[in-house]
Amino acid sequence: MQFDQDLQSIQEMRDAVKRAKEAQQKYLSYSQEQVDAIVKRVAGAAYAKSLELAQMAVEETGMGIVEHKQLKNEVGSKAVYESIKDEKTVGIIREDHVHKMTEVAYPYGVVAGIIPTTNPTSTAIFKAMISLKTRNAIVVSPHPRAVNCTVEALKICQEAAVKAGAPDGLIGWISKPSMAATNELMKHRDINVILATGGGALVRAAYSSGKPAYGVGPGNVPCYIEKSANVSKAVLMIVDSKSFDNGTICATEQSLVVDRNIVQMVIRELKNYGGYILNAEEKALVEKVITLTPGHLNPAIVGQSAIKIAEMAGVNVPADTRVLIAEETRVGKDVPFSIEKLSPIFALYTADHYEEAKEWCLRLLNLGGRGHSLSLHTNDDAVAKEFALEMPVSRLMVNTLSSIGAVGATTGLMPSLTLGCGSFGGNITSDNVTARHLINIKRMAYGIKEVSILKPAALAKKEAAGKQDVEQIVDQVLKQVSPNGEVDAKMIAEMVNQVIQNYQMN
Repeated sequence: MQFDQDLQSIQEMRDAVKRAKEAQQKYLSYSQEQVDAIVKRVAGAAYAKSLELAQMAVEETGMGIVEHKQLKNEVGSKAVYESIKDEKTVGIIREDHVHKMTEVAYPYGVVAGIIPTTNPTSTAIFKAMISLKTRNAIVVSPHPRAVNCTVEALKICQEAAVKAGAPDGLIGWISKPSMAATNELMKHRDINVILATGGGALVRAAYSSGKPAYGVGPGNVPCYIEKSANVSKAVLMIVDSKSFDNGTICATEQSLVVDRNIVQMVIRELKNYGGYILNAEEKALVEKVITLTPGHLNPAIVGQSAIKIAEMAGVNVPADTRVLIAEETRVGKDVPFSIEKLSPIFALYTADHYEEAKEWCLRLLNLGGRGHSLSLHTNDDAVAKEFALEMPVSRLMVNTLSSIGAVGATTGLMPSLTLGCGSFGGNITSDNVTARHLINIKRMAYGIKEVSILKPAALAKKEAAGKQDVEQIVDQVLKQVSPNGEVDAKMIAEMVNQVIQNYQMN
């Protein structure tokens, strides 16, 4: 029964969190050298199994391309390791002798990792590695359609970590995931931070859990081919990017925006590189398989090839077709080609001028990709800078493959499988999430400045009055001194008591 499966899933999650917390408490005592040795061993083990895990992922999910998933696994293991291996994440990580400040890193504790079906093994490896690097433990909830490959990736990481000296249980998972268990995982009292990669509803649940959470939004990425671009080179990169793993990376280009004076060149090059331009009748057929209800992507096309999607729509295309393209003049949830499609399908918009191109890009982002990414092909640096200043995105890829450029494979961006969308997309960060996002920093600061603290006016008035009274006492005492040096002690005592009583009453 489904109810019993939910209970089993929840119990498995609770057990995994308990083991993870106990292991993390032991892991707290590990030095930077011990942590780095563990992370290096895990990265090597995961990298060695990149192909095997890619094959498992494609077989289990029915999405993507083995060779492309292998590359993502290599980015999630080796490239991520190279980017974090020299970072200090244990103990004193920075000392500022000039300002007499010392920074000390400490971990969150136990991380809840939510893994998508589109990138199940690479994301699992990546999240496990950045957790280990920062002395956190992690418990993962795989996508139900990608359980076996995700768990296998985690087992490889866990076994390598233990062999390198890590406490057993530092990496945990739910082998029978359910929505109930995932929701309870995010709210569990011993979970300290959430790394949520998945659909919008899941990310919103992470943010409403009451825990610190790194979530990511949708990536309805516009791609503007500006008139100064090298059209042939740009189109080749765009087709390669769009067909990479059948479009399953959220930073993949979704719609093309092209200046009118080069649009025919772009269409010609699209055809040269495996693009199929749909006619009006074919476009209508493909629209019916992109969305079954307005604004909701049909999950059956996610990660599928252009040829398979065409077959689903009843459209005949050449055997070498890599992407399907339809000319479009509208943007909206009721316009299937304008939404995020997570498959090798493009909308093609023609802009009469530069300002109209910017408007198309903004409308597409506002439909569902604010904060994520934008792709631009241009040889005009001024255009690139203007887009960087004006577009509501967290990363702008220029003259490269947007899909793998955003995750750091072809750019200088931090290698990551979790791409923040910042305040534009309702996220806490606009960064490519990595190890530095899983440590807290405490600061020790010595005093280096002298300040004069002004006293409240009332207190200053009292002190002034007291000073004046004391001066009067001294004056009267001196008057009481006889010529031969004798003092009337009784008289002086009475005067002092009188002044003290007056001061206390004030």
